[in-house]
Amino acid sequence: MTESIPVTGTSPEETKSVLDIHDILKILPHRYPLLLIDRVLELKRKERIVAIKNVTINEPFFNGHFPGLPIMPGVLIVEAIAQAGGALLLTEVEDRSDKIMVFTGIDRAKFRRPVSPGDQLRLEVEVKGWRSVPGMTAAKMHGCAYVGDKRVAEAGVSCQLIDSSRGRGSNEGESE
Repeated sequence: MTESIPVTGTSPEETKSVLDIHDILKILPHRYPLLLIDRVLELKRKERIVAIKNVTINEPFFNGHFPGLPIMPGVLIVEAIAQAGGALLLTEVEDRSDKIMVFTGIDRAKFRRPVSPGDQLRLEVEVKGWRSVPGMTAAKMHGCAYVGDKRVAEAGVSCQLIDSSRGRGSNEGESE
């Protein structure tokens, strides 16, 4: 059985183990067109998450990748893996509205089959390492993307939480 996780706006006593798009929007800062997970099917705290992405012809990247042969870009599949991992990581952070998850590495990415409109990506991400000290949370994860029972991509991703104000002109107005 999976362990339930708290979602923003609920107390620890009120928890969910399956997340719909409304729950995901409370956790991840991403928005259309770069929000790449639609539902979380399974979540085991600090260990594993399974999410889905419904791939439709309406995705803006299909206009140019490739005309007449729409294929989801591999980098966006890796981003979807990272977002699933980010949803897992951010559920552990109380002040997540003040944080953003950033890549610190992508390892051994492999793309095995094309992903096309009408496919449903199932993203399975496992935590390989987790470190949390005051002021810093980081994780290493490995994710696989499937369409049906076929693995279409996989990658190792590492990420870190940073303050969302970092890099947004927080020094404006200060004199040198």
